[in-house]
Amino acid sequence: MTMESAGQLWLALTRRHTGSAELFAAMASDVVGALDDWASTGATEAKLLRVFVGRVGAWQEFMRKGSLVLAPEAEIGLIGELTLLRALIDAGMLPSSAVESWVGPLDGAQDFELGTGALEVKATLATVGFPARIGSLEQLDDSLRQPLFLAGVRLRQTGTGRSLPDLVAAIREAVKDDAEAVRLLSERLLRVGYFDAHVDHYARRFTLAETRVFEVREGFPRLTPGRVPAGISRATYELDLDKISGDNVAAVDVFKKLGAI
Repeated sequence: MTMESAGQLWLALTRRHTGSAELFAAMASDVVGALDDWASTGATEAKLLRVFVGRVGAWQEFMRKGSLVLAPEAEIGLIGELTLLRALIDAGMLPSSAVESWVGPLDGAQDFELGTGALEVKATLATVGFPARIGSLEQLDDSLRQPLFLAGVRLRQTGTGRSLPDLVAAIREAVKDDAEAVRLLSERLLRVGYFDAHVDHYARRFTLAETRVFEVREGFPRLTPGRVPAGISRATYELDLDKISGDNVAAVDVFKKLGAI
């Protein structure tokens, strides 16, 4: 029986001769493992195809970024985003919906998209000031999504806190009974550059010192496409959240306003 007469779709993973055999083996094992997990649930062929394409796409993005250990700044940023993801799950949002809302790894303008609104997260170790680097003119543009919130997460490096792998493990435990959340979380972590084989490189431990959340609306200091001189098409800049007036909105109120809970 030929492939054509069988009426089946055949897919293959292949490695270029210049590619790392070790990394390719890890990818193949991960992809096959994900397919086995879903096949055991009786998933349809269409679902298995989506799992395959999603997982391979995540690995391609990971490799495109260099397959390297996250830089210290990126490590802090990821902890900030995962802190808010865990808060969404703990607040009662369906795990798969919470992870799906985490669009930062998909190059979303903001880190989380919830309903018609969004939430951007900035993390820092700074003890003086509260720096938040804004990466584009669109990041704090509430004309694109409303309501829009900016969350600042201040961390302290300690000897007894939680490491990045600890936080990842805790979130995986929290979503383990939601197969779709498990799949999405694995893909998003890969896309953002987190690889389980690198866990020994993330030895730093942190405690959460404070979280501040501001609603981005009229009067909030920012640069957006409609607030810069004509001719400026791109910009990055830094805010000091310590110098921003306005109410610190409770996370649970933010999640309610965004329709997450």
